[in-house]
Amino acid sequence: MTVQLVDEAVANGATAARACEEMGISERSVERWRSGKLDDARQQPTTVPHNKLSPGEREKVISTVTSEEFRDSSPNQIVPTLADRGTFIGSESTMYRILKEEKLDAHRGKAKPASASEREQHVATGPCQVWSWDITYLKSTIRGEYFYLYMIVDVWSRKVVGWSIHEEESMEHSSKLIAQTCVDEGVERNRLVLHADNGGPMRGATMVATLERLGVMASFSRPRVSDDNPYSEALFRTMKYRPEFPKKPFVDVDAASDWVDAFVRWYNRSHLHSGIAFVTPHQRHEGDDVEILARRKAVYANARSANPQRWSRAERRWERPETIALNRDDGRRKAAMPSAQARPPGGEVGAAGSGRCAAA
Repeated sequence: MTVQLVDEAVANGATAARACEEMGISERSVERWRSGKLDDARQQPTTVPHNKLSPGEREKVISTVTSEEFRDSSPNQIVPTLADRGTFIGSESTMYRILKEEKLDAHRGKAKPASASEREQHVATGPCQVWSWDITYLKSTIRGEYFYLYMIVDVWSRKVVGWSIHEEESMEHSSKLIAQTCVDEGVERNRLVLHADNGGPMRGATMVATLERLGVMASFSRPRVSDDNPYSEALFRTMKYRPEFPKKPFVDVDAASDWVDAFVRWYNRSHLHSGIAFVTPHQRHEGDDVEILARRKAVYANARSANPQRWSRAERRWERPETIALNRDDGRRKAAMPSAQARPPGGEVGAAGSGRCAAA
């Protein structure tokens, strides 16, 4: 039938090449069909890849990713967890491929892929150099009324360094939280940039006075730009898309505080964060990630040495991200205080590379 259609097109004045192009086929295929060869004569691979998993190894991957411990985790969480135990059963790409082949990769949860891009401006090379904070709503049992969660995250370590919940939104609450968190983390003057949106609690006179008193340099998102505070937004998204996030409203502030307290403990001490090489924010904040990543690298080196034919490329790089950037300066951003533009986030030379807060 296809050959007949090509012949009809040629009879009507078209070239055979143009007719085949319009039909999405190759001229070589038409020539082969004319000669009576209907099958594709190209030879397929006859050998098995040397690094293919054995049936036993494949079954071990499947049993691991579907186990009770890991069935709610993605491969990029499973791989570092196993590496911390000195175990290697396959790479992330191998696990994802097997999950797809076994039709076990169905999307779960309410989350949708993120598409926002980040703009760089402030660069952190250690904890307590750049913080981001924001406020989000938590539903109460009374329609139209909410509880307000104030939360501060260290951009470099991703650790939640401070939070509080109130029945109203005000700059007094935010000022008090910022001041207490600076004391708890031992922040020194003129060493910290605090980034926030443009809301009233962020730019109010009380907040500005508090930041000036603490020697904290303020930075704000541009007006009408929704993705200039990505780290706080990502944190709130992680929180609200957790399977444990209540489907029903919180009955009071105490109930909301109890849930957020449990979330913060999980996030800081159990969550393997993809942005910091799959260590927990607490481990990175305290500098423990250096040893953890070195052990993971050794696990992979040993796995490759024991079974080199399995590795067609270099083993996974368990590298520590030394710098984290927040929001590129495009000439339109203005900070609340002149020092926020004039002074780099690290303060004086020598403050940036310590890897710990002053109090640590």
